[in-house]
Formats: sequence, C-alpha cells, structure tokens
Amino acid sequence: MPVITITREMGTLGKDVAAGLSDALDIPVIYNEIVDHLADRMRVRKSHVIRLLDGKAGLLERLAADKTSLFVHSADEVIGMALKGGGAIIRGWGASHLLRSVPHVVCVRVCSPMEVRKQRMMERLSTDNEADIRSEIQLNDEAHAAIVRRHFGVQWSEAEHYDLVLNSERVSTPECVDQVLTLLRSPMFAETDKTRRQLENLGLAARVRAELRRAPETRDQKVQVTADAGRVTLWGPSLSTDEKLAVVEIASAIEGVRDVLYRSRNPDEAVARAG
Repeated sequence: MPVITITREMGTLGKDVAAGLSDALDIPVIYNEIVDHLADRMRVRKSHVIRLLDGKAGLLERLAADKTSLFVHSADEVIGMALKGGGAIIRGWGASHLLRSVPHVVCVRVCSPMEVRKQRMMERLSTDNEADIRSEIQLNDEAHAAIVRRHFGVQWSEAEHYDLVLNSERVSTPECVDQVLTLLRSPMFAETDKTRRQLENLGLAARVRAELRRAPETRDQKVQVTADAGRVTLWGPSLSTDEKLAVVEIASAIEGVRDVLYRSRNPDEAVARAG
C-alpha cells in the first residue's frame, strides 16, 4: 500500500495536499496520532510536545525536555505507521528523511514564497498584523530546520532530499495531488518484497533504539542500530561487560529480533546473543 511523506511548513497548503491525497487514495493522514502516542510515551502533555516541535516551548520546558527521547520515539512511531500495511500519508515528523531510503516511499515537499505564505496565514487568522505573522512563520521554520539539522545533518529546504517539490503559489492543490498520484503510480515506486523488507529492517532498528532509550540501564548509552532480517547489530563505544550484556539483553527481548551482535570501536571486542 502507498506511503507518502509530506513536509510541514506553515502557509504552504501542504496540509490541504495531504487531505486531497487522503481522499483520493482512501488512506489516513498521520500527524496528530503521533503527538498522542509521544505524549503517552514521554508522560507529558500533548501541548508540551507541540510547543517543542513548533519552537514555542518556554525556557523551563526546553530545559526539562529530553530531545533525544523525543526523536527516538517519534522515529519509532513514524516507521511503525508506515509499516501498518494499509497505506499512510505522513505529514511532518522528519518522515521524508527517516523513510528516504525505502524505494516505494514517495517523499514530497510543498513550498511557496514567504510573501504568499504570509498572506495566506493573515487571511486564515483574519488579521492584518504582517509583522507578527511573518515572525510566527519564521519561528516555525527555524524550529523544524533545527530539528532536521540536529538529527539528520541536512537542510530540509533542499530539493535533493525529496522525490517531488511542488510550489503551491503556481500549482493548485488539486494539481499538486495529481502530480503526487502520477509519481506514486510509476513502476519505480511500486512496493516489492525487497522494498518491504527494507522498511521492516528500518522498523526493527527503530524499535530497538526506542527500547534501549526507554530502559533506565541503557538510556544513556550512545548506541547505533542496524537490522537485517531479524539480525541486529549494535555499534557503540567500548563498554564494560555488564553494560554490553545489558544492551544485548534488552535488544534480544524485542519481538522480531533473531540475534544480536554488539560491536565497539575496538574491532576485537564483540558480544553476541542468539535469539
């Protein structure tokens, strides 16, 4: 089933394009569900999660926020939504960067010039305060750009990170929807057993990262995770034997994991655990 990611910029009509695709394909738009799940996982209010994402969190909220956990758990949620099998349109959440390596996922950016975005938001909010609206848009853009730079090391506005970039100043919402559907129906974006396995591997690695982050004994370990057909490799610093065993034990207990190998920076050190 189709998986489409759409970037999230204020005033570009990306939300409308996502809704149009949802109607055309009869599959859900995913955004608020992730907010709900993250709030439950991190035991914070939904409004707290939204303010962090939009760059509106106050000083105390920012100091209390565990941004690494927010990213790790949101990545697990995003990939999990893509894996559900019924198809999904995922708006925001860095989904384009998380799923870019999966060939059947269509990654879309909807953009438009600042002046157009500003005018749309003024009309939507029934205000003539241009300065405040421009400031709000810039704050939102900067917050999302910072998140993408921190976790993916890229500039989110660069076209090379997407399969399709649509300028909603010149291309209407229905035309944007048609362009995405045309690309989606191309043979190069067809889901195959191989591309499904790639997505499953990403999903398993994301679940392992989330579990390691959740467990008190491993949450502070800086471990990278890769997965291939149930075989999980953990890459991290040289740890004590007990620390390595804790990491391997937690990863081994996750559904779908067949065996685990921990590799440290010292190539002679490794701990393995068969599932």
